[in-house]
Amino acid sequence: MEQEYPFKEYRVVMNLEEQYSIWPACRDIPLGWDAVGEMGSKQECLDYIKQVWLDMRPKSLKDAENQKCVHN
Repeated sequence: MEQEYPFKEYRVVMNLEEQYSIWPACRDIPLGWDAVGEMGSKQECLDYIKQVWLDMRPKSLKDAENQKCVHN
């Protein structure tokens, strides 16, 4: 049995830390988030995120680790 979701269409959003989420397409995107990539069913958006979000560390952590490597 397929689960019912309250919205028919979602969009993939990403924040400044390069963290992904989904948001109902019919609603304004919250401050600090931007639409990226896929728009479609909840499952389509989650599948897209699974394909593109390979490194789940926040951008600030990745940047700090990269700086540490440069200075060593």
